[in-house]
Amino acid sequence: MQESIQKAAVLTEALPYIREFEGKTVVIKYGGAAMLDPGLRSSTAEDIVLMKYVGMNPVVVHGGGPAINRLLKRLDIKSVFNSQGLRVTDDATMEVVEMVLAGSTNKDIVSLINQAGGDAVGLCGKDGGLLHATKVETEDGSDIGHVGRIVNVRCKVIDVLCAAGMIPVIAPIATDSEGGTWNVNADTAAGEIAAALQAEKLVFLTDTPGLLRDKNEPESLIHQLKSQSVGQLKKDGVIAGGMIPKVEACLKALDYGVRKTHIIDGRVSHSLLLEIFTKEGLGTLVSH
Repeated sequence: MQESIQKAAVLTEALPYIREFEGKTVVIKYGGAAMLDPGLRSSTAEDIVLMKYVGMNPVVVHGGGPAINRLLKRLDIKSVFNSQGLRVTDDATMEVVEMVLAGSTNKDIVSLINQAGGDAVGLCGKDGGLLHATKVETEDGSDIGHVGRIVNVRCKVIDVLCAAGMIPVIAPIATDSEGGTWNVNADTAAGEIAAALQAEKLVFLTDTPGLLRDKNEPESLIHQLKSQSVGQLKKDGVIAGGMIPKVEACLKALDYGVRKTHIIDGRVSHSLLLEIFTKEGLGTLVSH
């Protein structure tokens, strides 16, 4: 009986959040351990399906760096990254990136969500002209190939799927007016998509508790990051490496009307539900 009462209490706590977020869009950047660990894969898919069943519109954006690296190695193609952490994407690498992201990785996530009871549909930026991009200009002027930045998101494609009860799962491969193919950083793509949709939330699943002042000390978690602090934290090396595009994507999304952005620990089972449907939440809230 006591266990049943506790379950009822959990549902009661979630009720205000279910009511608040009904009909709202939440963009989820799916990556890290949540994509690799079998238990976390299952719990994350269940979270996404539950969000849909209670009336929210989850939109999933994913990367796939480890899988790309593995296939490049098998094909004896060297993985090269520039000083900003962007993958140098020549013609051969672009073929592999598209094959992995828009193919095997995307369909694996779709299958995972469908097994959990959802109706997921996989697509990339070429489908329906969803993501249009242009070539990234690097700080040092170097040519890093088919690496793009998104200049337009055709929201209608996502809106139609969500209205039909589907869960869009998006690979960050973009196109342009000439039919070219562009590799887009998945964190950046998630921010651009959230901004274009004016989503209620943008949530990044990561392999850290959130933004840490000391990367070796979990207790140094920054629970709330204000935009005016970002510049100094970059100088101090607190925001560095893969955290830079995540924070910048959060700021872009906030500029375009996304209400809340979060960087949370995807290694925690049911981390999405804990973030969205409980008072405490998880990780780092990024706000203006």
